[in-house]
Amino acid sequence: MGQDEAPVRDDGESSSMFELTRDKVLLLTVLFVGIAGTGLLRRFLGELGYNGIGRIVFVLGYGGMVFIIWYGWIRPMDITGPGGG
Repeated sequence: MGQDEAPVRDDGESSSMFELTRDKVLLLTVLFVGIAGTGLLRRFLGELGYNGIGRIVFVLGYGGMVFIIWYGWIRPMDITGPGGG
């Protein structure tokens, strides 16, 4: 397959890297909630005087996002070199 060729799906249509699929929407949602959502919640808690709780919420939310992305998308990948494994 050349660089300009898009992978062909089973139904005969070519799929694009930028095609919006359910998995991509879920990944974007996890990223948005993990970064922006926990950041906003941390700021609101800090403004209310709960700075320590805000830090814990941010660390757990961001760390949870990293774990979910690793577990759901990165771990299942078969990352081996040309020699196999």
